[in-house]
Amino acid sequence: MSDEPQAQPQQPKQGWASRQPEAAEAPADGEPAGKKPKRPARTGWRRFIPTWRMVLGTFALGILLLAGLFFLGYSMVKIPSANAFATKQSNVYLYSDGSQLARDGEVNRETVPLAQVSKEAQHAVLAAEDRDFYTESAIDPKAMLRAGWNTATGKGKQSGSTITQQYVKNYYLAQEQTVTRKVKEFFISIKLDRTESKDQILEGYLNTSYFGRNAYGIQAAAQAYYGVDASELDPAKAAYLAALVNAPSEYDIVAHPENKAAAQARWNYVLNGMVKKGWLAQSKRAHLTFPKPKEQTVAIGKSGQRGYAIEAINEYLTTNKIVTAAELEAGGYRITTTLQKKKQNAFVKAVDDQVISKLDKKKRKVDNYVRAGGASIDPKTGKVVAMYGGIDFVKQFTNGVTRRDFQVGSTFKPFVFTSAVQNHSETQDGRVITPNTIYDGTNKRPVEGWNGGTYAPENEDQGSYGDVPVREATDRSINSVYAQMAVDVGSDKVKRTAIDLGLPSTTPELVASPSVALGVAQASVLDMAQAYATLANHGRHGTYTMVEKITKDSKTEVELPEKRTSQAVSREAADTTTAILQSVVENGTATAAQAAGRPAAGKTGTAEEDTAAWFAGYTPDLATVVSVMGQDPVTAEHKSLYGAMGLERVNGGGAPAEIWAQFTKQALKGKQATDFDLQLQPGSDESEAPSTDVPVTPTPGDEDTDGATDGTTGTPTTGTPGTTGDPTGTTDGGTTGGTTGSPTTGTPGTTGDPTGGDTTTDGGTTDGGTDGSTGADTATGGTTDGSGGDTGGDSGGQTEGTTTGAGQLSGTRRR
Repeated sequence: MSDEPQAQPQQPKQGWASRQPEAAEAPADGEPAGKKPKRPARTGWRRFIPTWRMVLGTFALGILLLAGLFFLGYSMVKIPSANAFATKQSNVYLYSDGSQLARDGEVNRETVPLAQVSKEAQHAVLAAEDRDFYTESAIDPKAMLRAGWNTATGKGKQSGSTITQQYVKNYYLAQEQTVTRKVKEFFISIKLDRTESKDQILEGYLNTSYFGRNAYGIQAAAQAYYGVDASELDPAKAAYLAALVNAPSEYDIVAHPENKAAAQARWNYVLNGMVKKGWLAQSKRAHLTFPKPKEQTVAIGKSGQRGYAIEAINEYLTTNKIVTAAELEAGGYRITTTLQKKKQNAFVKAVDDQVISKLDKKKRKVDNYVRAGGASIDPKTGKVVAMYGGIDFVKQFTNGVTRRDFQVGSTFKPFVFTSAVQNHSETQDGRVITPNTIYDGTNKRPVEGWNGGTYAPENEDQGSYGDVPVREATDRSINSVYAQMAVDVGSDKVKRTAIDLGLPSTTPELVASPSVALGVAQASVLDMAQAYATLANHGRHGTYTMVEKITKDSKTEVELPEKRTSQAVSREAADTTTAILQSVVENGTATAAQAAGRPAAGKTGTAEEDTAAWFAGYTPDLATVVSVMGQDPVTAEHKSLYGAMGLERVNGGGAPAEIWAQFTKQALKGKQATDFDLQLQPGSDESEAPSTDVPVTPTPGDEDTDGATDGTTGTPTTGTPGTTGDPTGTTDGGTTGGTTGSPTTGTPGTTGDPTGGDTTTDGGTTDGGTDGSTGADTATGGTTDGSGGDTGGDSGGQTEGTTTGAGQLSGTRRR
């Protein structure tokens, strides 16, 4: 051991640190050597504050989650088809001048392209609803947040939707307020903004928005509030309609005048927005005044004449295969008709004045049966210019314009004469048929040359006229003359001529038999107007038209049938018929038509049992047919009009001719009257020598009751020799005549009531028309009703017949 002292270790100076690592602190029991110690746990309030790492992670996760949800929703939500309600439209019917006639459809909407909405209206809606529409995206988050905040803070429920979102809601989705609907609206709007232009979206929005007054779309709204089209909206009117979108019911100042101040404030807001966006000059804005809308009309639908017009026009469109019934049901058609408002109103007034005003339904039961129908056609163009369907479509549904269930009566007789001239027909004894050809007008005279069974029609009021020229027979509407003429011409040719003139070949009871001459056919007034228009147009026929133009969705014009005309009958045939029909107005049963105050031609007619009275007439400018009909409103059974309007009878020369005259006078007011330019049948002015027979001419009624019964042929009874005497003698059952004093076999007559009894037969036998076995001192050619019949009887009873061939009448008839 050294005696030298050992050196003491030096203490480190202050601030000096050893370069040698210190020995590590011994690890705690159980812990591996070399591991970093845990951070001390956070205590107190600090433990509730997330670290920045937590915030950043959560934010990133949220972004990823939202992005995933967005892309999932975007891929899952498809743009659906339009909802059924959004595509429903009304069909709009217009008068020929473009004014509105009617609307038809469950939804009052008429879709129009954006080009048919005035710029002022477009800008007004943008100013009211979405001023940045053309520059913004489909979704406006700021607006959505603002609307949510305002709603939450009690500033009122507000919408943060863009026009695109509102259009999506209107057109593709329902109106319910649900989260699902809002989510779909969000994604569809984004997709739509990528697939459609702003103009397309605005167009859709304008056509689907609700404006009040049951008006969907701006076109319907323009009509509902101002009676104009959307293309005619000026800034003032447009601003009011735009204001309505915000609160349709509240801002209608007609329905709610107490809200006028609020409506005007909204109107000013819209106009100011237009000025701010540069869409309206301030100088023009300063001169605008609030445009009060028109009075709200009641939802009229098909009331009045509208329903009849809609029904007739739709039938025309479908019958001519222009559009189908299903297409019309879907709506969206804008139909400009040929109807003229002035003439339409004149027709309604004429019926009201001459018929409706004279009804007393409480005092007279029969007045409850009265119906009327009428149609008027321009003969030169074939256009239907006016029609009358009934007192009110919602009260009387059956359309008097198109119904085909009443006999047309003697208005058919002119077609028989036209056919005679057209076919150069001759009488049974070889005389050419002209207006002056002499025929036997004896009551119940059996027709000659008909092999379909005995046919002996009665004249009106049992009148016998002896030998008369065709012109006079037309004036007096003598059935026996025209039944014989139909046989002379050939009833099949008569039927053909009627069809050529304009009656449909499917017309009920349009049959080839003598009875066709007396008007057993059941044509509509529209059918008859078409046929008479052909006569007025010198025999040239063109299918009538009721539509000038038709478009679908105001974009696509629908093609109409090409107008075709043809010479249905010769001009001589048509014009010679016109000449004798002029005589009917001047001298015959239609003198009431003279009140029209211009040259006219026409024919009266009465259906069997007076269930309908007709007048068909024309001037060179207008062909019009009117019918007054009887129908039970409960059972729909045809009813006689005896006693209607306080009259003993209603016949064609009465109310129908009076309606015709008043309507024609008013419809042609201001138009210079012209005469008919006629080319007549050769020899039509030459009179035949009158018959030497002196006829019995009872006082005739105003009009014949048309049609007769074709009875079955019974067993003829051999008559006894007549005694020589006055050739004008009569029997109790009708007029007799014939050769002097030779017994003849009686002519089979029509089945009917017995007309036997004491008879003075002066100079011959009784011509048929009796039923039963012979009474005392009777020389009759009676028939049986098929099995013998009763004996004896009264004079001139009703006839009861059974059908003997196609087209023959049956049942009890009044002649």
